[in-house]
Amino acid sequence: MKTARDVLTALASRYAFGDLEALITQGALAADGRTGRSTRVAALCAFGQRVLDLDAEDFGMPEDVGEVPSVLLDRARASRMPQTARERPRGALASLRPAYSLLLEVIAVRWSRRDMAALVAAVHIASEYLPMLAWEPVLGHAGDPARIGAAVNGEGSRFGVPVDPGTPRMCDHTRPERAACERTLRVSREPGPGWRAYLDRQHSQVAAALGDCAARCRTPCTVVTRLDDLVRADLAGRCRLAADFTDGALVKLRHAAPVGHGFGVPSPEEVQSAWTRARTSLAHQPLGKAALAGADEDPYPLPGLPALFSAIAAADLRPDTLLHDVTKRITSALG
Repeated sequence: MKTARDVLTALASRYAFGDLEALITQGALAADGRTGRSTRVAALCAFGQRVLDLDAEDFGMPEDVGEVPSVLLDRARASRMPQTARERPRGALASLRPAYSLLLEVIAVRWSRRDMAALVAAVHIASEYLPMLAWEPVLGHAGDPARIGAAVNGEGSRFGVPVDPGTPRMCDHTRPERAACERTLRVSREPGPGWRAYLDRQHSQVAAALGDCAARCRTPCTVVTRLDDLVRADLAGRCRLAADFTDGALVKLRHAAPVGHGFGVPSPEEVQSAWTRARTSLAHQPLGKAALAGADEDPYPLPGLPALFSAIAAADLRPDTLLHDVTKRITSALG
């Protein structure tokens, strides 16, 4: 590499947004005398790092506006969780499909950078919301608390209903899941801090509870019995596949990484081995077998993962190109 710009371009191609931003703010582009270029590239780097870190609440920060092209901002905002109950657009509460396409890209980028701890963390995030992704075609949204009541309330529903002491337990939800389900039915009337606390601590529990309703409940209530038989059977199969993925070897690697309870980081070989074991287990059920049929020819770093997410979503999900497009913008700005 002959020049500082060559180094900066190489960092951009490696998605090293944080390092690149640090060098630029320290004056790496000062020699060309174009302060505007430095500001623009630094803003793109900060934006790219937030996307790579899956810092969704900060997608589209005010400082990005004017420096980051709106086409990139809008694509990121499609995966954003609204930070107030009335925020528009609804982002990931309207649909989780853009978020899962972004997760697939982030996982691939983390693999290319050999960031295995971050890769495992992204896989874990994906596993937490998979049941909600499965429910999305049925609900018409991704579990938006402002809209979910119509699908889960009504006569015969036990969704979020406390269990009376001394009576037989008729719902398989855990106490935290019941609390989360009860909260989701009223949180849209709460101010910003309460809304954000719900998203941080309980929304994923609602996803898990809905998955149990469809796939694991021993005494189903009207949350699922109100559905058409074919719809219910399809939903149950996709929720079972989501549950099996969450219980599989790949997601369990989280407990061997710093984000878990140990202090080791899995190697790329360990990640590949865990995914191979998970694929074998998932292929034991018909939907998983069909989804993973072409995995051996899939060039994705974890072969078959996009097809698996697509099967659960009942939609074609492919890795996004948002991070790649950010690097192209940075490289163009560098000249």
